[in-house]
Amino acid sequence: MTNKPFRPATIAAQAGGAKGAGGAVVPGVEVATTFARNAAYELTGDGSYGRDRNATVAQAEEVLRQLEGAAETRLFGSGMAAAAAVFQALPNGARAVVQAGIYWGVTHWLAGFCAKRAITLDTVDAADPTAIKAALADPADLVWIEVPSNPWIKIADIARVAELAHAAGALLAVDGTAATPVLTQSLALGADISMHSGTKAINGHSDVIAGVLSCRQPELPLWRDICAQRAEAGALLGPMEAWLLMRGMRTLPLRIERMCATAQKVAAAMHAHPFIETVWYPGLSDHPGHELAQKQMCGGAGYLMSVLIKGGADDALGVAGRLQLIHRATSLGGTETLVEHRATVEPQSGIPGNLLRLSIGLEDPEDLIADLDQALRD
Repeated sequence: MTNKPFRPATIAAQAGGAKGAGGAVVPGVEVATTFARNAAYELTGDGSYGRDRNATVAQAEEVLRQLEGAAETRLFGSGMAAAAAVFQALPNGARAVVQAGIYWGVTHWLAGFCAKRAITLDTVDAADPTAIKAALADPADLVWIEVPSNPWIKIADIARVAELAHAAGALLAVDGTAATPVLTQSLALGADISMHSGTKAINGHSDVIAGVLSCRQPELPLWRDICAQRAEAGALLGPMEAWLLMRGMRTLPLRIERMCATAQKVAAAMHAHPFIETVWYPGLSDHPGHELAQKQMCGGAGYLMSVLIKGGADDALGVAGRLQLIHRATSLGGTETLVEHRATVEPQSGIPGNLLRLSIGLEDPEDLIADLDQALRD
């Protein structure tokens, strides 16, 4: 048997080597909340109390750790909980440089949290290396970027941002939700912490809420604080959710491969459509981050894109309303293709009113293109 690391498809298909009881090839679910001690009051197993440790959660974390190429991985109850855990570990008075135009939930939460903790929060266009360099002319504690960004679909150079962050004394955290560890290995590119909303493509079936953090160097004080806070506050993912997440991950590389291939076809068709103003998708050669995405993303340009309809907000809403196959719903990364009018969700964010965000699923690409075409032409 080779000692070389297994590739993502093998890691995922075999759940990182996890086995169930009695020789089962499918891992089981550990639902116990408390664990026995012997007559000397010594623990008889690894567990003590289910608030800070669960065997099923640990198995799911191990699959993600291997996929991420990480030293350690921790699961949380949601993507927002994972993101919040990073900033909650910063000291009062810290300075954070955060990419502009990222997921609105993080942006909204950060504004209030940083104000309460006297954390200086500076936002910057992370896809512009000169802007990042200028923002990091002064020391910082943390840089947070999202690659690709949602819904602007910008591609930041993770390796370059890591270099600039470390020179300024900062750690780099990367939200790679729209890429997953299958497409982008942010830790290998120099990031200190990788974050994903497991709710999205990692689970892939729109039936689990979860978040994940992974680190490159577990001895980092920030990482140790994150782990301690999760254990002490009991912010552990539930065992059934962890099991469902693990089940979803077993097909993750296969799903991502298909979703990327379909997204490329849909993006090309929309790019050529007479009623589309432009398409933001890094797989298209005219996208500003196309070359970087080819270098930084392995095996495809992702499943997320934004299309700008010719006209205004009413025109975009009309197109979304006429779609018959594509679901109008919030989220991304599931087996079903979703459309969202982001300006309705984020009315004060500067998002163009004619923008529709598409999360491409596992349907036949020709069916998706036909549905979009009839909605655009009606």
